[in-house]
Amino acid sequence: MTAYNKLTNEQLIILLKKDDQQAFTEIYNRYAKSLAGFAASKLYNLDDAKDILHDLFVKLWENRAQLNINSNLQSYLFSMIRHRIIDKIRKNVTRQEYASMQQSLSAFYQHSIDKQVEARELNLAIQKSLDQLPPRVKEIYKLSREDGLSNHEIAEKLNLSEQTIKNQVSVAIKHLRKSLTSITTFAFMFWWLS
Repeated sequence: MTAYNKLTNEQLIILLKKDDQQAFTEIYNRYAKSLAGFAASKLYNLDDAKDILHDLFVKLWENRAQLNINSNLQSYLFSMIRHRIIDKIRKNVTRQEYASMQQSLSAFYQHSIDKQVEARELNLAIQKSLDQLPPRVKEIYKLSREDGLSNHEIAEKLNLSEQTIKNQVSVAIKHLRKSLTSITTFAFMFWWLS
């Protein structure tokens, strides 16, 4: 009895051409997982990747007698799946999807100016609120949230304890929440009354 897992790819291809189902199974076991991973990474959809993989191995079995592999088996299988991925992407991009995408982009651009203005206003409100904080609390908050430093890094940089840093960040966040809550409540009331 042949140990198929010890055969070379070339030996498996020869056996596959002779209708050997165990050779086919061994090829599947060797490459299916990496082929599926490759397909999923390109299609961002596991179901589509599984469908493509299934089709690939069905074709491999159906065309086993005519196989003409000039490179190695792995390259051949990856080339096959790459072509199937391209075909799937082409089929998925229909005119209707394109029109829908264009419509979404138009709506996005119409609202983007309003969103930019709102974002600027919110940023100004945050900066005004931060300016009300004591200088040391403001500095710690900016190091934490804007520079992305950890409490430990800030503590070392400012020669303070980590607990002090946690407390100061907490004070800043509470202050911002309170300030922004009153701003958003006022904005909502203004919108509702107008």
